[in-house]
Amino acid sequence: MSNKKPPFCVFPTAAEDLKHACQSESTADSYRLAYSDENFLLRDDLRAIRLQLEWLKPDLVQQEQGIESTVVVFGGARFLEREKALEKLQLAKDALAHSPNDAEILKNYKKAETLLNNSRFYDDARRLSTMITQKSLANGGNEYVVVTGGGPGVMEAANRGAFETGGKTIGLNIVLPFEQKANPYITPELCFQFHYFALRKMHFLKRAVALIAYPGGFGTLDELFETLTLIQTKKIKSLPVVLMGKDYWKRVIDFEFLVEQGAITEADTQLFKIVDNAEEAWSVLEKSWG
Repeated sequence: MSNKKPPFCVFPTAAEDLKHACQSESTADSYRLAYSDENFLLRDDLRAIRLQLEWLKPDLVQQEQGIESTVVVFGGARFLEREKALEKLQLAKDALAHSPNDAEILKNYKKAETLLNNSRFYDDARRLSTMITQKSLANGGNEYVVVTGGGPGVMEAANRGAFETGGKTIGLNIVLPFEQKANPYITPELCFQFHYFALRKMHFLKRAVALIAYPGGFGTLDELFETLTLIQTKKIKSLPVVLMGKDYWKRVIDFEFLVEQGAITEADTQLFKIVDNAEEAWSVLEKSWG
């Protein structure tokens, strides 16, 4: 982020004053400049300030990087690429061969089989991200920029597809006890870390021109249904929402049952499209973008 002094400004910058302040012999916290006092900034009383900072920093950086529009990709953090899933299955198979009557080992083997089957979503997200990024580059590289939660699994796959295509790609990571490490395919200048889920969600949607939801857990469902709610209630402009994996989504939630119960309307089921692969998703996006 730029720290340049505005032209013709007679006042010192905050950085210049901080440098001078650090030369002081006083070590008391009370004497420190407020914006350089970490203990002060971390007080509960300053939560509103921290919320504001967490909105401003990623927004200003994206402005400086020229980001105009984004395509959001959500999906499970635990889905692996096929090669790694095959390795886990082989380990589980070896363990089962050694202890065929162990119920826990058999359970792990079945999990490894499912993991291998779901690896197609990693490969698919990587492929779709390539298509989107090709369009981004054709438009100068600052539109249709792929953005993910920045973690492993499907998020990594989407960032990876954009990275391998030579485009910019954004990661909005969140501090968690697990699964929080940023994947290596995010453009370094566009790799962010958040404390507040609420601010992270706002950044996902501020520049979004589409949302792709691959199979995932609570986090994916949370982001998906918040977006659908905002579109349904017209709190944000309509944008294409694509759910990837018909078998998965039709089992996870019965949208027709919600219609039958009067919880949503038939028109609400038109707020999204359910598809089975990257090519179908790309067709939906192209049609929506005209």
